[in-house]
Amino acid sequence: MRYLRICSLYAIILALLVLTGCGTAEPEQPVNSETPTPADPIAELAASMSLTEKIGQMVLVGMDGTEIQPEISKLIKDNHIGGIILYSNNIESPSQTIKLVNDLKQINRNNGAKLPLLLSTDQEGGRVSRLPKPIQAFPASRTVGKTNDPQYANRVGAALGEAVKAIGMNTDFAPVLDVNTNPKNPVIGNRAFGTTAELVSSMGVQEMLGIQSQGVIPVVKHFPGHGDTSVDSHLGLPVVDHDLERLRSIEFVPFGSAIKQGAPMVMVAHILMTKLDPDTPASMSKKVIQDYLRGELKFGGVVITDDMTMGAVGKVKAVGPASVQSVLAGADIILVGHDPVQQQTVIDALTAAAQSGEIPPSVLDASVYRIIKLKQSFQLSDKPTSPFDVTTLNKHIQAALEK
Repeated sequence: MRYLRICSLYAIILALLVLTGCGTAEPEQPVNSETPTPADPIAELAASMSLTEKIGQMVLVGMDGTEIQPEISKLIKDNHIGGIILYSNNIESPSQTIKLVNDLKQINRNNGAKLPLLLSTDQEGGRVSRLPKPIQAFPASRTVGKTNDPQYANRVGAALGEAVKAIGMNTDFAPVLDVNTNPKNPVIGNRAFGTTAELVSSMGVQEMLGIQSQGVIPVVKHFPGHGDTSVDSHLGLPVVDHDLERLRSIEFVPFGSAIKQGAPMVMVAHILMTKLDPDTPASMSKKVIQDYLRGELKFGGVVITDDMTMGAVGKVKAVGPASVQSVLAGADIILVGHDPVQQQTVIDALTAAAQSGEIPPSVLDASVYRIIKLKQSFQLSDKPTSPFDVTTLNKHIQAALEK
């Protein structure tokens, strides 16, 4: 009995010691699980831009002549345009092209631009070639496709990128990812790598990666697929009636493959795909751009329209409202390849729509964010382009073209 009392006493003493310890312990400090959010330099740069500067980044224009004209100078100085496309009529020789490009860069630089220019051309090869003589000509994509050798396509792409970069460009509207299933197609034809989704995917993606390997932005085109059309969209509006199952098994396939491999930029075509959107051309369709390109195919890069001065657009609506509709649909950049009057009309229409709230600030900022990210990821610069040795470049091209 005495033993039990002693055990009970020890138990009471032990309990008191534990309770006393609990009472005198320092209260546990809460752990701060929140870490400061790092600043987003892209968002900060976008926030520092005026509305004029933001709208300017969302417009890419063509120009007249082989040297600086007052119209293009004004667009850079007053409207802060983000990019320029040069066509054959702008390009005479390597030295002339480099001087033109450097003059454009200097105007942008002297204007205190926050971002360098997208300097682009559509150098595909074959009948769509912009490289000046005596630079070695490139074959059409169909010729490349007939080799059925993806590594060959990669070499051709790298040579394309090298040549485009040599004359001062940083963006190439290539490769064409259309599957040319219509032999009577008036606008694609041998611009396509072939007639099957598998061939176009394997060859087109490798050419894209080759172009990109030279630090040049490749622009895959013409989503959602221009391969089975019988109307030239430069002249009229092509209508495609294929159902979604067909589009997913053929037209979408090369674009999906390119997106999985990191395609940075996609051009959307002026085509009416009735089963995707029965009323609106792809370039102005929220269903096509948001639901299918960004949603289903998971594209997070920059979307650019085909040239808004093409006949297909005029068949639907005026260029100003059409451009606003394209931005609301999800396009980041409006391409206006010709006519300074129409270029200014597009800029004015976008500005008015942004000021009125028709284009919400969130839409504007999302597009500008993607454009800044693209330019920074490719380390674009307005530094002058240096002259190059044509003979050396041609040797590189010829070596790449050897099968």
